[in-house]
Amino acid sequence: MSDREKFEGFKQKIIDENEKKYAKEIREKYGDEKVTQSYQRLKNMTKEEYDQWRNLEMQIKETLREAFATGDPAGELAQKTADLHKQWISCSWGSYSKEAHAGLAQMYVDDERFTAYYDKEQPGMAKFLRDAIFIYAGMKEK
Repeated sequence: MSDREKFEGFKQKIIDENEKKYAKEIREKYGDEKVTQSYQRLKNMTKEEYDQWRNLEMQIKETLREAFATGDPAGELAQKTADLHKQWISCSWGSYSKEAHAGLAQMYVDDERFTAYYDKEQPGMAKFLRDAIFIYAGMKEK
């Protein structure tokens, strides 16, 4: 099996796992067409694009930790985290909307699986990220 074939299989595994865990929620929230388009974007990513996407994910985690320590979702670090998150979702979504960004952030709080992911290191991080994204997107807290 070539490296390219391994990489393609790896991306498919990510899609399959995401579908298994979150299909109901993301399809209800964004619709089948948007979810399918997002998966297609991931399938079409080059190794360099994929590495950039994963690097953004690591930067989000790092800056979120630092921002959370400040306690200020409107602060510079929190807003940098929200911007990195925007870049990260734009890689897989192919477009950006403030409403969709805020909706995803709200899902991080409403769905215990997402909350557990962000609160793994420190309880309250999912809510903090949601608040930072709401401020970044100019949305009011729901």
